[in-house]
Amino acid sequence: MIIGLGVTRLLSGAARIVQHPTQYKLYAVHLAWVAFTLLMLVHFWWWEFGLYRIESWTFGKYVFLIGYSIILFLLCAMLFPESMQGYHSYEDYFYSRRAWFFGLLAVVYLLDVIDTLLKGKAHFAHFGNEYLIRTPLLVAASIAAIFVSDRRFHVAFVALALIYQIVWILRLFDTIM
Repeated sequence: MIIGLGVTRLLSGAARIVQHPTQYKLYAVHLAWVAFTLLMLVHFWWWEFGLYRIESWTFGKYVFLIGYSIILFLLCAMLFPESMQGYHSYEDYFYSRRAWFFGLLAVVYLLDVIDTLLKGKAHFAHFGNEYLIRTPLLVAASIAAIFVSDRRFHVAFVALALIYQIVWILRLFDTIM
């Protein structure tokens, strides 16, 4: 349900852009993060089907998944606020909230480790050393993005993150194991 709210937030924001295309100047980096986050939510929904393998559920595991979903929703809320009042463009808004967005993104990557472990050792091992390299690099890049204002860094980060996420999904998540 919470993931559905995040998807709704992103799609409503995109619809608002289509309905009022000249209201605020668009920014390609912002739109790329919207696409990345939508893909992340769809992927999250897909991979959570893997939870059927958990034989013993606890309230703690359930609360963890609710918390993880809330963080993903907040990530969506950082991309499309309730109001753009006080901002001249999506670029202006995005960079003014980048600490929140990238801080939450770093938390998402860390929560993914716990989520992956919840699905069992075999599931975690399936991703091999790449996962052990990928996750710290993405957390570090997210933290760096909080402090780096260079637009070229942000273009490169979102482009690489989006391409990598697509390749990662196609290689490892085509079928639920």
